[in-house]
Amino acid sequence: MNNQHIAVLLTCHNRKEKTLACLTSLYAAELPDGYDFEVYLVDDGCTDGTGEAISIKFPSINIVEGDGNLYWAGGMRLAWKTAMKVQNYDAYLLINDDVILGADFLHNFIDTEKFSIVTTGMKGIYTGATREKNSDKITYGGARIKSNHIIATFENLTPTQYPQPCDMANANILWVGKEVINKIGIFDERFTHGIADYDYSLSARKNDIPVFLAPNICGVCTDDHGNNWMSSEVPLKKRIGYLKSP
Repeated sequence: MNNQHIAVLLTCHNRKEKTLACLTSLYAAELPDGYDFEVYLVDDGCTDGTGEAISIKFPSINIVEGDGNLYWAGGMRLAWKTAMKVQNYDAYLLINDDVILGADFLHNFIDTEKFSIVTTGMKGIYTGATREKNSDKITYGGARIKSNHIIATFENLTPTQYPQPCDMANANILWVGKEVINKIGIFDERFTHGIADYDYSLSARKNDIPVFLAPNICGVCTDDHGNNWMSSEVPLKKRIGYLKSP
């Protein structure tokens, strides 16, 4: 069997210590037999020395320069496009640079791939659940949509020892097979920052591509999204600006 070549994609902006910790956990993780990976990281206008520090500690990483205005979705797209120009990788692994990866996280994704092939006959998209640093509270992962034909809500899934189908997937840790890209491409250009991962997984489901939450906890990542709204006490002009901001 030929090795499976994985492109690992990240983007970062001025959080050097978190980015270095994430990359350290990636290289410390167990790499299953028959797999190898290459890292593509977008330095989106960092002014805190992130790119320089990565070059020293991880000289094999491909650093791609951004202009400081890419935000998350734009940075991930640039990393993705850069990797695709180098070669047609077997899969693309998207990682947020504030995740500390579990030692066995790759095994969880490979088990999910095998499960997907056996149960659906296809490769797909797999998201890995993360938890808070000092608790078992799940922060990111997969969710199922619940609808009564009038109101749609979503239910976050708790990982078990088996893969679970889901509708929406966070890209804090996300595995995308090349077959998926051949069918639906990468993140939509209309998304600047957030929601691109939800849109991508929903597009996959719409195109009958399997989306699974991988088994077990795959990493640690604090929920730092905060509020997506502003108080009515904030001036209207400022609220409108926030609404239209990335």
